[in-house]
Amino acid sequence: MFVIIQAHEYQKYAAVLDQMFRLRKKVFADTLGWDVPVIGPYERDSYDALAPAYLVWCNDSRTRLYGGMRLMPTTGPTLLYDVFRETFPAAADLIAPGIWEGTRMCIDEEAIAKDFANIDASRAFSMMLLALCECALDHGIHTMISNYEPYLKRVYKRAGAEVEELGRADGYGKYPVCCGAFEVSDRVLRRMRAALGLTLPLYVRHVPARSVVTQFLEMAA
Repeated sequence: MFVIIQAHEYQKYAAVLDQMFRLRKKVFADTLGWDVPVIGPYERDSYDALAPAYLVWCNDSRTRLYGGMRLMPTTGPTLLYDVFRETFPAAADLIAPGIWEGTRMCIDEEAIAKDFANIDASRAFSMMLLALCECALDHGIHTMISNYEPYLKRVYKRAGAEVEELGRADGYGKYPVCCGAFEVSDRVLRRMRAALGLTLPLYVRHVPARSVVTQFLEMAA
């Protein structure tokens, strides 16, 4: 299942989040060699301390992770402005409630290969992007912003995603870093589902039986 994990649910998904931070170290530090903060077996940075939301792909029992990424509103601190400011024009205003930043997207290829023999890495990555579009659309987000290396644009195209490159800059690593704006709309969603041959949603929003406010009032009564 694809699910959004918000701060008040961290404990509920503790096992999945533990696996996600381990996977991030494996992918970004060990494999790609990025200069990212590593704490023991985990890759975590200061933005993970700001109560972000995480979109994760896990099994129904929430014991096995297949992929994940971090989502943060551009109205607060972001890597986009704090680290990758040179990747988009100075005149661009990317701060708005409907614009969110997506970072640290990664998949566990070994876990996916073991549990889903018919899903290769390319399709798994595309499924993460489709679930992201569904999730963002469901939460009123109209644009996702992400920084990426140029080769990933081919991956986005295969997934049916529509991304506008706002700019790029050198000096961050071996390859240039691009800044892209991903459209979130019903039209793009239909295009992505067609590209993957899927009709049913991957992401289903969880609606609690009772709101947190209701439960609080009942406890106070």
